[in-house]
Amino acid sequence: MNHLFTGIGAAVTTPFSEGEVDYTSFREHLEFLKENHIQSFIVNGTTGEGSTLTSEEKTELLKVSLEVSDGQIPVIAGTGSNNTKTSIQASKEAEELGVDGLLVITPYYNKTSQRGLLAHFTAIADAVNIPVILYDVPARTGMTIDPETLRVLSEHPNIVGLKDATGDLTNLSRLQSVVNDSFAFYGGNDDLALPFFSQGGHGLISVAANVLPKEYQEMFESVKKDLDRANLLYKDLFPLLEALSIDVNPIPVKVLTSFLGFGDYEVRLPLVTLEEVNQISIIETYRHLIERRN
Repeated sequence: MNHLFTGIGAAVTTPFSEGEVDYTSFREHLEFLKENHIQSFIVNGTTGEGSTLTSEEKTELLKVSLEVSDGQIPVIAGTGSNNTKTSIQASKEAEELGVDGLLVITPYYNKTSQRGLLAHFTAIADAVNIPVILYDVPARTGMTIDPETLRVLSEHPNIVGLKDATGDLTNLSRLQSVVNDSFAFYGGNDDLALPFFSQGGHGLISVAANVLPKEYQEMFESVKKDLDRANLLYKDLFPLLEALSIDVNPIPVKVLTSFLGFGDYEVRLPLVTLEEVNQISIIETYRHLIERRN
């Protein structure tokens, strides 16, 4: 079964320096991810602070991603918006740059109905000729994709998968039952990665993989070969996942991307950085994990 990718995709952070995008650090981070077995770059999404990037910044980040990928790793652009016209324009521009696929969130703030979701996603998918992954994250948008809505959308030739960040594995079962096997499901919750994989998920669009790409890919590959090993790895990673839950994404994980040398520890308003005591706690938890793994 061919999917856009299987395994672990990184929801890549966007590094800043004095308020400007640090493209050099971004490139170095992508190279690190590529060297450590990441299966996809997801750029300009929630973790990449796409909502506060300019269109020019988004374009340049995609160009860098495509250069580093060099056709070896799928590049997926976050082009979702609560404005369908804006999302269509961004999707077309990303397609012209040469990305491999799109990640499109449900509308937020103005929201919509299930009929509106059908019209919104269909209009975007109709406008491009590359794969589209839907993104369901009700904690941020205030709405979710119902099973019947997904069933209809899955019949569109360009709509190939769903990032399920509902945190509800029963919901995953409902959704799996209404689509065929060619439709891909990607988890959106790092702390539920193992049960999501065990339930037939095709991969994970991961925040923690920004700093643990090899470990998450190892967990994914172990599920079918050695579930005990996968469980041990999951338990080993869990304290860090708990530490990263201290504030909204990507505020905590950018402590670690900065610690690894991929840009300064900066986020764009309205996000604000963690207090130093919390930064130190996250770094120490990460250090202990790496020491145990080595």
